[in-house]
Amino acid sequence: MSRLRHTVRLVPCSREGGAVLFIVLIALIAIMLTAASLTRSVDTNTMIAGNLAFKQSATASADSGLERAITWLHETDDANHGKDPFVDADHSFNHNNVSVGYYSFVDPNLDLFADATWAASAGTCAAPDGAGNTVCYIIQRMCRTAEQVLSEADCLFSDGEINTSSMRVKSATEAGAKTTGNGEPMLRVTVRVVGPRNTSSYVQAFVY
Repeated sequence: MSRLRHTVRLVPCSREGGAVLFIVLIALIAIMLTAASLTRSVDTNTMIAGNLAFKQSATASADSGLERAITWLHETDDANHGKDPFVDADHSFNHNNVSVGYYSFVDPNLDLFADATWAASAGTCAAPDGAGNTVCYIIQRMCRTAEQVLSEADCLFSDGEINTSSMRVKSATEAGAKTTGNGEPMLRVTVRVVGPRNTSSYVQAFVY
């Protein structure tokens, strides 16, 4: 009986240097870094867009502060009916009233960016609006001297009339305002709006 013999030949495997694995690892690291950078970029853009939205909301809310300041000026002037701030020393416009945000002169030491300044005029601050903005105002009469009648306080006055080509602004006399012929005294209204995320906005306007 013949025997069958099976011969098995072992073929040696060639050694692999691992170059493909190294390349794959580098590619994975590059993808991870790209994903992380993209995530941070999206977060930064979202944060910037959100801050801009809050800033724009705060600036828009400043209009209400200007309107309230102008209303206070009208009401105070009406309450001093019959008194002329140019000559009557007891007119309210000739006296500082910090609690309601009124200064009869431009104080060079008054820091409009200091929280303490606005805390002293807290009476001008309205309750937060629907957007969470708190609006406060300060009124400064554009005069060098405090607690003086307008004729002696060295103040800045408006022009009697302004010609804007297509539009004409009434002079103080035509508008029925009390004046000595030098125009109306200029007043600077500064409005500060503090909103969510400590967003703050300042708006200034000159009125007369």
